[in-house]
Amino acid sequence: MRAFKQSSSSLDTVEVIDREKFITIEKEWNELVEATGDEPFYRHEYIRSWIDNFVPGAKLKILTARDDTGRLVAALPLVVERGFMYGFPVRRLVSPTNVHSFRFDLLATDVASAAKAFFKRLAADDTWDVIRITDVPQGGKAWQIYEAAVQAGFPAGPWESQRSPYMQVSAKDMSSKFKADLRRRRRRLEEVGKVSVERVIGGACVQRRIEESLEMEERGWKGRKGTAVAQSMNARGFYIDLARAAADGAYLSLFFLQLNGKTIAWQYGLTRDSVYSMLMSSYDESFKQHSPGHLLMEDVLKDCCTRGLREFDFLGCDLDWKLDWTGLVRIHHWLFIFRNSRFGRVLHNAKFQWIPSAKRRLQRSALRSITR
Repeated sequence: MRAFKQSSSSLDTVEVIDREKFITIEKEWNELVEATGDEPFYRHEYIRSWIDNFVPGAKLKILTARDDTGRLVAALPLVVERGFMYGFPVRRLVSPTNVHSFRFDLLATDVASAAKAFFKRLAADDTWDVIRITDVPQGGKAWQIYEAAVQAGFPAGPWESQRSPYMQVSAKDMSSKFKADLRRRRRRLEEVGKVSVERVIGGACVQRRIEESLEMEERGWKGRKGTAVAQSMNARGFYIDLARAAADGAYLSLFFLQLNGKTIAWQYGLTRDSVYSMLMSSYDESFKQHSPGHLLMEDVLKDCCTRGLREFDFLGCDLDWKLDWTGLVRIHHWLFIFRNSRFGRVLHNAKFQWIPSAKRRLQRSALRSITR
């Protein structure tokens, strides 16, 4: 841990560079999350599980800030990595995120002060060429770090990464045709056997039930494409570790749609601040004609209503099956900040000017070839 006093701010910024120190601030980290927007993706156990499974042993650069009383009031976890960008070797500071993270943001009680303090710290650090903060929601707090970089003259740019569907639990967005189709498919499934729904929130069976569910996913199209979670030890470990932590925190939900006691669809979700976030779902493809995934979705929404929740967050991209339920989406961006140097400007121009321009020219050329 290294401390750095901001002379122009009342905040003390502290850089946490090892896992052991990160573990010691779990309680106050989660208190900060709960005070500033309690989403599961920002909680200590989510980030810790991600680091432990996807980048164990990586060098951390977790920026934290404390006020005059010593209270934790801001945090920005980053990971140090080396790689290549357009053929150039680069030193990167990246958010601890990937496709399994869904959403990321700066944590802060006073966003303007925290963004100013953190960027000043980062600007004075010459060990990086590019900072990449991924899947920040539109209007998220990390945008203020991006704006601080722009105002300081650093090359920077956003890239839209995904539009995540969501719906108000009490909303009636579904078309009458879609609802009628669900009723018809449920009746047909009930003709086959007894249909039931089970919700698991904890206990010794959590890991076994997740592993059984992942096996189902692997037997489907994701397994054939090689993208099933069970085919990655890192991803499998992440979801199991996270489920244990969420169960301990009383915000885990594993839903199972069963036919004659056999699971034919499942869903893995987390509930914080009256929002249910769906991390994973899959179904037995031998029952595809009955749309078991959609039928389970309907049951989960009913459960959300019963529990008095206000929102269902689909997370991820706006796939067609999600848009069957809602037209509302949240836009997310990757935020890039480059070193204010000749090399940084080259990387920025390649990312936001030269490569996009080349792609547009190729697309126009391809279109002309088709229309000739």
